[in-house]
This record gives sequence, structure tokens and C-alpha cells, in this order.
Amino acid sequence: FNKFYCPSNAILVVAGNVNVEQVFEWCDKWFAPIPAGVKPLRSLPAEPEQTEARFLRVERDVPADSIYKVFHMVGRTNNLYTAEDLLSDVLGRGSSSRLYQKLVKENELFTDVNAYVTGSLDPGLFVFSGKLKNGVSLHDADRALQEEIARICQDGITDSELEKVKNKAESTLVFGEMSSLNKAMNLAYAELMGDAELINKEAESIRAVSAADIKAEANALFRNENCSTLHYAQKQ
Repeated sequence: FNKFYCPSNAILVVAGNVNVEQVFEWCDKWFAPIPAGVKPLRSLPAEPEQTEARFLRVERDVPADSIYKVFHMVGRTNNLYTAEDLLSDVLGRGSSSRLYQKLVKENELFTDVNAYVTGSLDPGLFVFSGKLKNGVSLHDADRALQEEIARICQDGITDSELEKVKNKAESTLVFGEMSSLNKAMNLAYAELMGDAELINKEAESIRAVSAADIKAEANALFRNENCSTLHYAQKQ
């Protein structure tokens, strides 16, 4: 696949069995006549660091109580992002994850629980979300979730856990390359992050993460003052 710079300074990615010369001709035909717009100068102030825990409880007409806990984390271009992304996989990716095994299957407090990252270019959020089983109090469910968060901060993860999430992450990368559309989108996104070559370095970044890195990031992220909690309760 190839990357072409259009006259408007936008990026066009063409993936597949294409004729490069023909693509350039079509670009010139369809895009050259369009005058370039004025690129806006964006000046977005950085969000100040959160210095205290935040809590909100709301009651709505919903079928089940839910808990959401979010922690501020780094953006996609930060070197620490991959370790934080893998941390979310250990905790909440699929039915074999820590949270699902402990809070859904063993303790039967939640019917569903997840951990994931927003994945934005700017600093984003590490999110925990879960729907409670009928009859379980929000207080008890929240305490159990916090215990699991504290456990990974204190004990870290095993080598087998790390190997499992690395294999899943790498397989997602490989299968994503089977589609020409995914190739084009991934290349465009890498260029948006500042370097199209990043598309060829993602697997290497995954393999470079250690169990110690995961534990360090858990302790850096999961601080009480860095957390905002929402209890979304059924209206009584």
C-alpha cells in the first residue's frame, strides 16, 4: 500500500493491488482543482492535573445498577501507552480476565465487568465499568472492584498473564492486516500520530513491555486522587 500527499496537504492512503501512476493521475484530476482551505490554528489548553478523588451518584430508570471508575492516563503517542493498554487487557479483556474471573464468576457481584482505555491521541482515560447483579449493593461491588485494583498494584502480574495478553494483542495486529481497508486506515492513523513507520513498530512495542512495566503503570495510574467514580443507580 502507498501513501500520497494531496495538494491540500491532506493524506490519502490507497491500499491494494494498485497502479501508482494511475493513482497519481486520479489524485491530480479529482483533488488538484479544489483550492486549499485555511488550516485553523488549534490552541487547546491542557486539562489541569486532577488532585482529588471525585464521586457522583445518580438515579435513573435503568434495569440494573452500574459502576464506572475512570483514571487519567497518557495519550496514544506516549511511550507508556502500550503498557497501560496491556494492563487494561489483563484486567478486563474477555471472560478469562482478572475482573471477570473474580467479580463475575467467583464472587458473583457483577453480571458484566470491563477495563479499557479510550485510546485517544491526547491524554485519555483508563475506564472500569460494570453492571451489578440484582441484590448486590453499589458499596459492596465498588469495594470489591477497588480490592482487585489494589491487588494488581501490590502484586503485579504473572509472566503467563503477560504472555497471554501480548499474544492476543499481536494476533489482533496480524489479523487486522488481512483487510486492505484496515491497512489503509492503520497507515493513515500512524501518519496522523506523526510517523507512518509506527505501523511497523507496534508489535515490537508490545513485545518490549515487561511485567515490571505493568506493575509500575498500575501504581502510577490507580491513585485515589486520580480517580473519578460514578454510581449509576436504579431509581427507587
